[in-house]
Amino acid sequence: MSLVALTREVSPAIARCELVHLARRPIDVDLARAQHRAYEAALREAGCEVRTLPADPELPDSVFVEDTAVVLDEVAVITRPGAASRRPETGAVAAALAPYRPIVTITAPGTMDGGDVLRVGRAIYVGNTARTNRAGVDQLAAALAPHGYQVCAVAVHGCLHLKSAATLVAPGTVLCNRHWVDPATFAGVRVMDVADGEAGAANGLLVGERLIYPLSFPRTATRLAAQGLTLLLLNVSELQKAEGAVTCCSVVF
Repeated sequence: MSLVALTREVSPAIARCELVHLARRPIDVDLARAQHRAYEAALREAGCEVRTLPADPELPDSVFVEDTAVVLDEVAVITRPGAASRRPETGAVAAALAPYRPIVTITAPGTMDGGDVLRVGRAIYVGNTARTNRAGVDQLAAALAPHGYQVCAVAVHGCLHLKSAATLVAPGTVLCNRHWVDPATFAGVRVMDVADGEAGAANGLLVGERLIYPLSFPRTATRLAAQGLTLLLLNVSELQKAEGAVTCCSVVF
């Protein structure tokens, strides 16, 4: 069965996106759309069938579709994003995923962003951040326990999501910014450090045997390539201005 990547077109209102750790800068919407099309092309090159939801002018952050769902082999968990402005994003995503998986939904008082959820084998690490609370973590653990997953809450400091600080870049290998998350969290997993001066470089999207990765972190990219990883390098400058990264823009399953 081929991989599916669910994406969503860039909203014309992306300049009104939520920002936490970045200063607001002008976003070129046309360039953001072109970069997003290149991202979708990379997903196809990596072996995905891309399903794209239409843009919504009322939902500035909706291109960052990862935050709305956590999809595993057995179930799709529809999140309840920590930013209230983003909660209307989930309806279209749930409808798109329903043909593929049974649906479970995080409900109040739980909050959860998919960007806080990192799967490494049967371990599910969940960032304890401003966007994901303990009630959300507990609901996810209850939903996944019947399927044999172990859910572990993780302390994160200085960044928006856990996946800002750590992502899976090869089987059994996590790329990590140890200033934002303790690498000892990932017991039994090989941890690679981002290069000095590239704080945001821990976010890469592993799809099959390819790693989709931003051009903006060249020293870390060189470090990854030296490990034999096959990188698909992309310019995602406009999406980064919206506090986005390469994992944010798809749900791959």
